[in-house]
Amino acid sequence: MADVRRVIIVGGGPAGMVAGLLFARAGVPVTILEKHADFLRDFRGDTVHPSTLELFNEIGLLEELLKEPHAAIDTMTLDLLGGQYTIATMKHLPVAARFVAMMPQWDLLDFIAGQGKRYPTFDLRMSTEATGLTSDAAGRVSGVTLATGETLPARLVIAADGRRSVLRDAAELPREDLGAPMDVLWFRVPVPAGMDMSEVALGTIDKGGMVVAIPRGDYWQCAQIIEKGGFAPIEARGIAAFRDRIVEIAPGLAAGIDAIQSFDDVKLLSVALDRLTRWSRPGLLAIGDAAHAMSPVGGVGINLAVQDAVAAANMLAAPLAANADPDPLLATVQARRWTPTTRMQAIQRFAHQRVIEPMLRGEITRVPFAVRLLDAIPLLRRIPGRILGLGFGRQHVQSPLAKEFS
Repeated sequence: MADVRRVIIVGGGPAGMVAGLLFARAGVPVTILEKHADFLRDFRGDTVHPSTLELFNEIGLLEELLKEPHAAIDTMTLDLLGGQYTIATMKHLPVAARFVAMMPQWDLLDFIAGQGKRYPTFDLRMSTEATGLTSDAAGRVSGVTLATGETLPARLVIAADGRRSVLRDAAELPREDLGAPMDVLWFRVPVPAGMDMSEVALGTIDKGGMVVAIPRGDYWQCAQIIEKGGFAPIEARGIAAFRDRIVEIAPGLAAGIDAIQSFDDVKLLSVALDRLTRWSRPGLLAIGDAAHAMSPVGGVGINLAVQDAVAAANMLAAPLAANADPDPLLATVQARRWTPTTRMQAIQRFAHQRVIEPMLRGEITRVPFAVRLLDAIPLLRRIPGRILGLGFGRQHVQSPLAKEFS
């Protein structure tokens, strides 16, 4: 009989890697399958929020994590119609790191991989693509199939393979599409010598356009928000017109914008906002974007995914370490994470309807009252700061540390 793995996690993103680390430190043999050879993808989110940083603090890894390259942002400002407004602060949060760490996701994932490899129960396999599921005679998910044709049996399969999850489709889990009015164009703009990165706001909104500029040391990782399906006409107008439009919205990028030579330097991210109405079936659990794709609004996607991973480990690690049947507990992970997820998605839908759609139609001609109010009354900035920084239903690491690792 083939060796049956205790847990196979498909997808080496934040949800899959954090879940793998927590299961491994609890003594559960876990295999993580990542289809790419490395973690280098520019479209990955960079915002590691205080809720996620605190989880690393709880397992004694925060100090080491913060040695990775990052920028710390504790106050959120927005350039809107030519004025700058302060709309959120995280300086008051009851956690060790009261800021968002703007950290390239490949550095975060490499860090987690390095920590996981300290445990003999952690098995990370790069360049290993899962393409489907296997089931037993009773219809219970019993493992995964690989692109090579090989099958890997497992007691539990965790689908953490992102918003285009192959496994959730194979498992026929029901999905609700909430709709998203925009897509995102990703590109890099180098920082000119002698220029302070803070001269370019993290977010800039002008009439009919929005640009986000994430600081990454010697360049900005930029995102232009465009109308859903609107890339073709932008491409047809040519790269010079694209560069001019970016500088029109965010003039601080002018000195480096010529680095964008062609649309080969611009990547399209199709934005989705959806959720599974059922996250599991016997033998399989979906978490992170595979369970609920988030909009880029607020940069909360990584952090909700990591919270899912912690909830899954909290509920399943001890039973799996004892080789118990995980199936009766799978629905409890969704029950724990359902309200935090739907609340955050409701906020994102509100932002889509009240900010993004009017902006894309060119209808934002004056600064909204809520923005002016937050800018005028510093105490009120704590409310959005807490929602963005800690989210809803924050998890704490309760999965055990195996005796042999303590």
